[in-house]
Amino acid sequence: MHNQLTESDIKKMQEEIEYRKLVVRREALEDVKAARAQGDLSENFEYYAAKKFKNKNEGRIRFLERMIRTAEVISDESAEDEVGVNNKVDVFFEEDDETETYKIVTTMRQNSLENLISTESPLGKALMGHKVGDRVYVEIGNGNGYYVTIKAIDKSEGDEEALRSF
Repeated sequence: MHNQLTESDIKKMQEEIEYRKLVVRREALEDVKAARAQGDLSENFEYYAAKKFKNKNEGRIRFLERMIRTAEVISDESAEDEVGVNNKVDVFFEEDDETETYKIVTTMRQNSLENLISTESPLGKALMGHKVGDRVYVEIGNGNGYYVTIKAIDKSEGDEEALRSF
C-alpha cells in the first residue's frame, strides 16, 4: 500500500528536507565538532547528545524522502460546493446536538487531537463529495453508525499546520 499524498503535501515535505539538509544538518555537525573538541568522549554527554540529534535529523530526512518516493499522489481538487481533501468542514452531530470543525487530510497527516481527519476514516470517507446541508450516514462497522449534517465547507488555502504533521 502506498502513502496517499497531495502535491501540496509533497511540496511541504520537500521544503522540510531542504531546510534539514541546509540548516539543521550544518548546525548538528557543528555541535558534534564542538562537543568532540572538549576531550574525553567516554564521559562526554554533550558529544552523545549532539550525535543523537544529528542521527535523528538524518533519520527524518530519510523518512521524508522515502515517503515522497513511495507516495501515491492524489488530487486535492473538488467541486466548489463539495467536501474534498484539505477542506475544513463544520459537522453537526445529531445525537450529541454539537457542531465540530474538522479538516479532511491524507492518511499521513491525520491527527485527531488537532481535528485533522483522514479521507480513509469513517467520518472523512462519509463526508467526501457531499455538500452543505447534506445529511450523511457515517458507518462505523457491523451495521452501526450515526448521522451528521454538513453545516459549512471552508476551501481556503490557509494551512497553519506545521510540517511535522507528517
